[in-house]
Amino acid sequence: MPELPEVETVRLGLLPALEGRTITQAHIRRKDLRRPFPPRFAERLTGRVVRKLTRRAKYILAALDSGETLVIHLGMSGRISVYAEGKQRRLGDYVYSPAPDGVGQGKHDHVVIETDAPARIVFNDHRRFGLMTLVPTKTLDADPLFKDIGIEPLSKQFDAKHLAAALEGKKTPIKSALLDQRVVAGLGNIYVCEALFGAHISPKRLAGAVKKDQIAMLVRAIKQVLKDAIAAGGSTLRDHAQATGDPGNFQHRFLVYGREGKPCKGTASSSEGHKKDCRGTVKRIVQAGRSTFYCPACQK
Repeated sequence: MPELPEVETVRLGLLPALEGRTITQAHIRRKDLRRPFPPRFAERLTGRVVRKLTRRAKYILAALDSGETLVIHLGMSGRISVYAEGKQRRLGDYVYSPAPDGVGQGKHDHVVIETDAPARIVFNDHRRFGLMTLVPTKTLDADPLFKDIGIEPLSKQFDAKHLAAALEGKKTPIKSALLDQRVVAGLGNIYVCEALFGAHISPKRLAGAVKKDQIAMLVRAIKQVLKDAIAAGGSTLRDHAQATGDPGNFQHRFLVYGREGKPCKGTASSSEGHKKDCRGTVKRIVQAGRSTFYCPACQK
């Protein structure tokens, strides 16, 4: 499933084609994704101006001038692509290619949105685990999709004090605690593994037993790995692509994720407290049904 950096990458690619633009036409190719589309969905989108395009956890939010917000979740395999109408076109920092013949009419092209950019936005989801719905903007935070979601990790409010309070007394492993969307929003398996490695914390350590100085390191590591991944366009392992169709590149920079049996790329502390190249090997274990990658030599 796409994690925060992949979703943010898609949002950034959508910005020039959607924010401040009018939806000139919306087409719905089926009745549902993982749940039914709301009544008159295409009609309620058509003619609306997108006032703001934001992200909450792993959701993209398009606030409309109608007082509703279009909520988009990519699910396991959803992909949003933006095409220029007519000819290749630069919008903002992105160059969009013209739509090839048949784009928007494929078997898995479930939603097509035309805007006055002019651009065509296609939501393709062959597994149909994604979601698109409309929620009143005023009640968005209280909606069941969002009311229990935790703090945004890239916000100023996410600091060592906040995370320490959230982890206090927790007897679950720190890896599992960070995957809990009620603790931190948007984190997934890849970036939790990478952040724990960056903070030199074992994924097996109980969340409530992580020391204050380590929590501060962990907050910094989480923020840094997310920023680096967004700058690299996210990680493309299977389905993720940027809105332009380009793959992400952060998978080439993984330090532990997917590197089972390979030499650790980090550093470890010697008995005298000095830093040296780690001679450990990346190990894979299973926690709560998910693969965890870490270095036992430098993550304690």
